[in-house]
Amino acid sequence: MKCMLCESISFTHICHSCQELFLTPTLYRRKIYKNIEVVSFYKYKEIKDLLHTKHTDLGYYIYNILADNSLKKFAKEFKYPSKIVSIAIDDNPYKSGYSHTAILNKKLKSTSIKPYYNKLRAKNQISYSGKSKEFRSLNPRDFILTDDFRGEDIVLVDDIVTTGSTLKQAIQLLQQNKKEVLFCLTLADASVK
Repeated sequence: MKCMLCESISFTHICHSCQELFLTPTLYRRKIYKNIEVVSFYKYKEIKDLLHTKHTDLGYYIYNILADNSLKKFAKEFKYPSKIVSIAIDDNPYKSGYSHTAILNKKLKSTSIKPYYNKLRAKNQISYSGKSKEFRSLNPRDFILTDDFRGEDIVLVDDIVTTGSTLKQAIQLLQQNKKEVLFCLTLADASVK
């Protein structure tokens, strides 16, 4: 097959040279609701086309490559005094047969982080893509916890942070259920220029 970026012959959808050249992450940090930090690995504009593969078969492979280059490396280096839990935002395989956020979450498995799946679901399936902050506030995701689970210290995982409203809604629900969100991880931050 050919690399999607340079069109060289490659055994992966994005060759190793392009992964090193274009997908080496840089950490971006910002605070959202109650001063909780969101750590992102890429500027949205830099990987926008790759992110937009998420509802296609190709997206499965692209999200694995992105997660291997960012979240997996983060998890390997991350240390915490006790084991913490990671939960993906709405890791439901709706249309594409896989969950892009579950792929991200799975890559966090390490000595310090235990990924949990199928814990946080949105009752409202409306897409926030390209929508304003006002639209997002008028159409909340209406999250539910599918069951109670062990672990009170949590890392939330999503693919993109734009306004922070999705993460804020998830944080509020988890806090109402006596869980502490330590920080959030996203592949990309749309606010970084």
